[in-house]
Order: sequence, then structure tokens, then C-alpha cells
Amino acid sequence: MATIYDVARLAGVSPATVSRVFNGTSVSVEKSAAVRDAAAQLNFVPNRTARTLRRQSSEVIGLIIPDIENPYFTEMARGVEDVASEAGYSVVLCNSDAQTDKEATYLQIAMSENMSGVIIATASEESDLAPILATGRPLVAVDRSTTYDIDGVVMANRAAGTSATRALIDEGYQRIAYIGGPEHIDTAAERAAGWRDALTRAQPDVDVDALLRFATFRVDGGREVMEELLALPEPPDAVVAGNNLIGVGAIQVLTEHGLTPPKVGVAVIGSLPFTTLSPSAVTVVRLPARHMGVTAAKMLLGRIAGDDQPPRTVVLRNELQAASVAR
Repeated sequence: MATIYDVARLAGVSPATVSRVFNGTSVSVEKSAAVRDAAAQLNFVPNRTARTLRRQSSEVIGLIIPDIENPYFTEMARGVEDVASEAGYSVVLCNSDAQTDKEATYLQIAMSENMSGVIIATASEESDLAPILATGRPLVAVDRSTTYDIDGVVMANRAAGTSATRALIDEGYQRIAYIGGPEHIDTAAERAAGWRDALTRAQPDVDVDALLRFATFRVDGGREVMEELLALPEPPDAVVAGNNLIGVGAIQVLTEHGLTPPKVGVAVIGSLPFTTLSPSAVTVVRLPARHMGVTAAKMLLGRIAGDDQPPRTVVLRNELQAASVAR
């Protein structure tokens, strides 16, 4: 049986547009005709009960994130809540623990509770958003891109990896390692690509693959991999941490080995949430997490209000704060 998602794909519009056509909401003549033609080709029959439920959707939006303990996502959530609250919406915060089954449960809850829309940092590339998109509810992806044709807000991740690495190169470091989150997460892969670009150009004789590690996006991931790197026959003289918590773990291990910066250089992508080091000892690429939340919430509320323009992705710039402690 054809779904609203099938109709949207054939008509070349968003599922929300299909929903608006059959709910009687104002849509351009061209798009309305395309939707109705696609529906006829697919023998699509709107579910009147579902349509009624959507008209009665609550003034609640869902926010699904992979790690509620990470201050980066907490800061982003604050941005979402600020905008939603001002518009009269409540936010339900859901922690998926980067598990697709938990994520699927929360998406089902969003549908069963008739939430108006969802902002989501997906658990993995296997996240299934088709069922909720088929209901016509708007979704906005944050932090990570998806294969679905929906709005998104992401960081300039490759540029962040490049900036962090170049800063360490400028400080005189040569064997610069990279510790990232799971390789299948595009955020980790893109930041690693930026690191590779910068290091390869500056140090073409360095074996970059020997200095590349992927772990979890958490403190224990940074700790475990930093220990591995220090045990190499030729350890790195600096490291780029792919996110804030990885940076904390790496710095903890370096401190325990008596190698605190600038003895071993450290650049962190994302603001350090806690450290015993002077902030000036570490290079930080600041990510505007709160602005990401604000931007995503405005996009979602616009869709809920009837914004019918094609899906778009907003890329936010980062800010480099280089270390000021000399080697």
C-alpha cells in the first residue's frame, strides 16, 4: 500500500507538502497538481483518521539526541527550548544513547502523542525516519546529516578538523594524531578528513594512517585511544580530539603520563566542559551548539506553520581559539 512518503517522492515534494494538500492547507497550484497526480498513479488513499489526529497535534515538539550527558547536546537543547518556549511550544527531550532501537521507540512516541514535529541528531546511518515522515510531521536533522530529504543544521566539520590541525602545525608539531568518534558517523569522518588534508599537506612523509584512531564520542574513548597512541614505537607529539569529551579523556591520560600541553600538543573540536589545565594550553575549535538549536527550532516551527520551500541544510561556522602557551 502506498504511503504519503511514496507520494512525496514521486511528486518531488516533501511529505509535509503532501499532508497539506490532503488537509486542505494552502499549497501552490503546481505542487497540489503534482501531489494529486502522484497519488492517483499510486492509488494512494489518505487516512482520514490520521488526518484528524494531525489537525489535533499538540503544541509539543520532540528533541532526540544521542548523549544527554554531553554538554554540547545540552547547550544545543537549550537553544531549541528557548525558541520553542517563546513560540508557545513545549519540548520533550529524549536520549537515544546512540541506539537505533531506542531512537525508533521515541519516534513512535512522537507519533502516538501527536507531537507537532521532531528535531533529531540521528543515532546512526541506519536510523529509520520513514515511518514518522509518512505521517507528514516535519523533521529537522541536527549535527549529523541523513539520507532523507529533510531540513538540517550541521557544523562545518571538515573545516573544523583542518583548523584544529593547522593550529598545531603552526605551533611546530609534526606527528599529529587524530582521535574521532565512531567512523560511521559523518561528523567523525568529516573531521578526520579535515585533519588528514592538513597533515598530509604539511607533513607528506608522516604515515597518517598510523596516527588515525576512531573510538566513542565519550571520555573513555579518548582515554583508551590516547593510551594506545602513547604506546606506539614513535608516539605522536600532538593530538586532535574529535569532540569535547574525547578531548577530556586524552588530556587526562597525558596528565597521568606527565605530558600535559605543551609537551604534547592538544587541539579539541568543541569547547572543553571541564579540565584542570589552563584554557590557554589547549587549542579549541568552538562549535556554536546553542545557535544550532536555535536555528533548528526556527526551521521546525516554520515547517509546522506551513513553510513549503524545498528542504535545505544550514552549515554553521566554527571559531578557532589557538593555544597561547609556548612549547
